[in-house]
Amino acid sequence: MHFIELHRDDRGVAEIRLARPDKHNALCAQMMTELEAVARTLAREDAVRVVVLSAAGKTFCAGGDLAWMREQFGMDRATRRVESARIAKALGALYALPQPLIGRVQGNAFGGGVGLMSVCDLVVAADHAKLGLTEVRLGLIPANIGPYVIARMGARNAQEVFMNARSFTAQEAVRLGLVNRVTDSGALHDAVAAEVEHYLACAPGAVREAKALLRRLSGEVTQDAVEGAIDALAERWETAEAHEGIASFLDKRPPPWA
Repeated sequence: MHFIELHRDDRGVAEIRLARPDKHNALCAQMMTELEAVARTLAREDAVRVVVLSAAGKTFCAGGDLAWMREQFGMDRATRRVESARIAKALGALYALPQPLIGRVQGNAFGGGVGLMSVCDLVVAADHAKLGLTEVRLGLIPANIGPYVIARMGARNAQEVFMNARSFTAQEAVRLGLVNRVTDSGALHDAVAAEVEHYLACAPGAVREAKALLRRLSGEVTQDAVEGAIDALAERWETAEAHEGIASFLDKRPPPWA
């Protein structure tokens, strides 16, 4: 079974679809490995002009799979760091795509789901979608996704939602710089298709070079920033708060700080 689906059409449009709807597209180890591999494959395909990131089911992405997270408590720090870096590698591969990446957000997105939105060049979201960086509620921090969230939203906007775990609407996400367009669910497909057509009307080589130039001029996410975020999360995993937060969530009881 695969948790990431890839579809291409003869126009040069590729769609990466998160395909674990029964688990709200929560990011498990296999899913993140597949996502990284698919992104690296598309990056080498000159015939692909635009990439759409979408998801099956009602939820775009619920974040990291907490059962996978709990397994990390039994690992030594070096192994845990390698394991927890999976999402950083997947996000990095999507961020490095030379083609424009459009996020099609049909439902809620939390934690790593917001990270996936942050590596997109343009995001179209359904008006009912709820979003949030919920890690601190679990005793964790939005570390691996952090460099991309801040690059997308800017530090000032990120301050509003980065460290309080509050949920916010798709409409507010426009103000925060995370979402570009909001539409009702019935019009989401057409809204994304219209954005795709804009890119297809342009010279594909020029689009790629314009994206690369934009990244250079605006300040790219650096490998040092990514590695520093991975280290920060590795340290946080070793705290009593992280152990208690994950255990409380899985046991369906409030953590002591709630």
